[in-house]
Amino acid sequence: MPELPDVSAYLTALEPRVVGHRLQRIRLASPFVLRSVDPPVAETEGRQVLGVRRVGKRIVLVLEGEIFVVIHLMIAGRLHWRPVGTRPPGRIGLAALDFPDGTLTLTEAGTRRRASINLARGEQALAAHDAGGLDVLKATFGAFRGALSRERHTLKRALTDPRLLDGIGNAYADEILHRARLSPVRMTHQLTEADLVRLHDGARAVLTEWIDRLSAEARAAFPEKVTAFREGMAVHGRYGQPCPDCGAPVQRIVHAENETNYCATCQTGGRLLADRALSRLLRQDWPRTLEELEERLPGGVAGAPTVASPSPRRGRSRR
Repeated sequence: MPELPDVSAYLTALEPRVVGHRLQRIRLASPFVLRSVDPPVAETEGRQVLGVRRVGKRIVLVLEGEIFVVIHLMIAGRLHWRPVGTRPPGRIGLAALDFPDGTLTLTEAGTRRRASINLARGEQALAAHDAGGLDVLKATFGAFRGALSRERHTLKRALTDPRLLDGIGNAYADEILHRARLSPVRMTHQLTEADLVRLHDGARAVLTEWIDRLSAEARAAFPEKVTAFREGMAVHGRYGQPCPDCGAPVQRIVHAENETNYCATCQTGGRLLADRALSRLLRQDWPRTLEELEERLPGGVAGAPTVASPSPRRGRSRR
């Protein structure tokens, strides 16, 4: 799922293309993509776009008359800037938004059709799409600490809970925890003041770095390859590859369709976290250290995907 840096890149690319221009019409290729009834689609036609903004992981087009077009890409939804009048492509096309200088198409890979468009009338209606999470880049340390202390969760869950923190998903949570040198399964109520400071600093640093990097790319060209797996990431999507800081193989925890990646040396004091997929493969108790794991995996270093089907396909990882 596109997260804060990815959504920021989309906004950077959209602003010069749509702000100040009129939304001529919205063409719906799927009857399920529109999830609202008021205002009707026809009421958006001909309205000038006054701005673009972000609400959580949602992209919002601000139209004159306080009409908002709220686009939620979910996991597999993507935006594309195409020549005027381009039709939404084949089975993956959901909608097209026509502007004088181009057409914004919404596509979604797969068959689940989770991506959506909502139309909202007024700021109050728009606020209903906000889960209420804290914007880490704007929040003080005290507010950040308060958000994490509201409920008892693992750090991975807390970082990705939109009610607590805003715009962070699976990929950047992995990167933040690696930067902060904290285990993804550490409980929020167990954090020391020093842990919280590292986590706050790490979250701000990781998000800022990736927003700057992706937004710079978006100023050069519309982002067409929005992915959870980025070259330059420290651990996310790098199972079995060396940690850029210590060289130890990146580990994982597989849960449902998600995968959490971490470095045992940097984040868990060398302790391996239980992974059901590899436990089933080894048919033994889960090894406690990298050394034990290396002994149990013939032909490869600890964590390297050299045995039968130890890692799910990347396409299944959710953000």
